[in-house]
Amino acid sequence: MAREPSTAVSPPRAAPARGGETAGGPARPPRRLGRRARGWLYVLPALAVYLGFAIWPALNTLRLSLLTWDGILPPVWAGFANYVKIFQDAALYEAILHSLALIVFFSVIPIGVGLLMTALLMGKVRRGMTFFRIVFFLPQVLPLVAVGITWRWLYSENGAVNQLLDAIGLASVTRAWLGDYGLALIALGLIGTWVMSGLCMMLFLAGAQKIDPSLYEAARLDGAGALRQFRHVTVPGVRREITVAGVITTIAALASFDLVFVTTNGGPAGQTNVPGLLVYRLAFNEGDIGGASALAVVLTVIVIAVVSAVRYFSRDEES
Repeated sequence: MAREPSTAVSPPRAAPARGGETAGGPARPPRRLGRRARGWLYVLPALAVYLGFAIWPALNTLRLSLLTWDGILPPVWAGFANYVKIFQDAALYEAILHSLALIVFFSVIPIGVGLLMTALLMGKVRRGMTFFRIVFFLPQVLPLVAVGITWRWLYSENGAVNQLLDAIGLASVTRAWLGDYGLALIALGLIGTWVMSGLCMMLFLAGAQKIDPSLYEAARLDGAGALRQFRHVTVPGVRREITVAGVITTIAALASFDLVFVTTNGGPAGQTNVPGLLVYRLAFNEGDIGGASALAVVLTVIVIAVVSAVRYFSRDEES
């Protein structure tokens, strides 16, 4: 009898090991983990700087706020006594009211001026627009100390502001503006308006350039004029930029120190006192490091609360 042809049977293949292991040795680390490690290598230098110069000083300030210390003698535990003393001081509430009033000049008015300048600069490209933008953004480049010294001279009795008023026949209203009891805070706030308006304008112009031109075309076809186009197309298109500008300028108003210190130093009669200036005086004039730290913590909480409120009321309806 003829033998049936035998069929060769191949050996069974080894099933792949779990977890990416191979029969020849241990598994190689996933490529994703390697990418994460490289990503952390890029982040770690900036994270170390942030922890060393932001987080650690904040935690140390919180620790010092619970101590009685003059900066020389050994500190003594005080608990919440520094906070109690601060909240019993009427100067704190007056300084907070001044900071809230400065929000109008540092934030509300500059946002309005920035939107107005955005509306004027949008549309057809005009000659000299780049120079115009640079001039308006220049206050952001200048140090605030130099800005304060310059405006202190402009507001003086023989300064440019009074000379201009005298030239147009309003000599009766001239005065030392930063020394006037009722107008010093307003004069100081207008300096903040001049400083912050250019920043708001640049933010809004950058946001307006991302708006789809077809939206303006559709609005024109519906019969919308320039004002309605700005109201219903431009303003909604730069809503996020308005929120960013509101946060930045509000923080600048609440945490203002250098501009106030150079121009008025809190005068006249405390009419331009702000919390940042009180922190400086407690720490360096009165030697109360614990009280200054407690006031700095309170100021931080106020800034976070106000900024959170600004972000809440200016959030997108869709988000």
